[in-house]
Amino acid sequence: MLRILLMTALYKMFYRLGWPKLLPFSYTFSVTFKCNSRCRTCGIWEREGKDLSVDEFKKIFDSLKRSPFWVTISGGEPFLRADLVDIVKALYDTCRPAVINIPTNGLLSDIIPGRVEELAKYCKKSAIIVNVSLDEVGEKHDEIRGVKGNFEKAMVTYAALRKMEYPNLTLGIHTVISKYNVERVKEIFEEFAKLNPDSYITEIAERREELLTMEKDITPEAGVYKNAVEFLIRETGKKNYKGAGRLTKLIREEYYGLVDRVLTGKKEVIPCYAGVSTAHMAADGNVWYCCMKSETLGNLRDAEYDLKKLWFTKKAFEMRAAIKKEHCYCPMANMAYTNMLMSPRYLFKLGIKYILGIFK
Repeated sequence: MLRILLMTALYKMFYRLGWPKLLPFSYTFSVTFKCNSRCRTCGIWEREGKDLSVDEFKKIFDSLKRSPFWVTISGGEPFLRADLVDIVKALYDTCRPAVINIPTNGLLSDIIPGRVEELAKYCKKSAIIVNVSLDEVGEKHDEIRGVKGNFEKAMVTYAALRKMEYPNLTLGIHTVISKYNVERVKEIFEEFAKLNPDSYITEIAERREELLTMEKDITPEAGVYKNAVEFLIRETGKKNYKGAGRLTKLIREEYYGLVDRVLTGKKEVIPCYAGVSTAHMAADGNVWYCCMKSETLGNLRDAEYDLKKLWFTKKAFEMRAAIKKEHCYCPMANMAYTNMLMSPRYLFKLGIKYILGIFK
């Protein structure tokens, strides 16, 4: 908690004054655009580009040093990369982040468990969070994800991961709430609660340039979503999740309320720190300060794999100024997490809830 408080103070100075110059503490690395799902809420598999190699990732990690606190390894489907374990090990060796979060569709049931176990054993000083994406139950899930048999294979993957007992491994279930399932959130939650996940999280389907969904009508209406999140806040509040899942639960409870206010008010609720405390590295080396817009600061291949050469440019500072001036708002989960940590009000609420939870 002390580290988070110090980070908050320093990044607020960077946000307001442009000093001290800091690299982000929250990173998303899309290790591939390739995906073996064909989700109705995503089109990332249509993106093209040459994936960064392991050696290229090592050079990038060297430039970041120990700045990463929370890292999400995303895609596409990250486990499609045969060298995913090598990438994550290189990240751990160089950067030693507190949290390494890996979402997966669970389709590669013969591969995923072994790789997760190898990472849990190797990255002992990092919390490893693996979230299996489940948007519905049975064939309804397959319809949303666009692959017949997806739910069954994901269940095989989940069962294998559930058997693992590593103190640094958190197994979660992740649901994207869209127009296709928002009316069934209660039934979906109750079904997945039977699987005893370490955490259960949801986020809202959104129009994102990164996912090529700007023309897709997938976001649920504010009123219907409000009913869903009120149920989720009420039910998750009753759960006593373990490990990193406990902190995730507290942040998610606040996130649901924040998204409700964003969708209803259609305006900024708290300042956005995109391009200050967070960065998104695309699979082809492009650096996005915001994956909602996917406007690039440049490509790491052209910057000798050194993020600092892109992060502190005139263009980067102009983009940060534009975000502040426009009062950007969006329901994106990763961004909301960071913004809440930068907000004294939300940070205080989270701290009190976390402390009280210890004595439950």
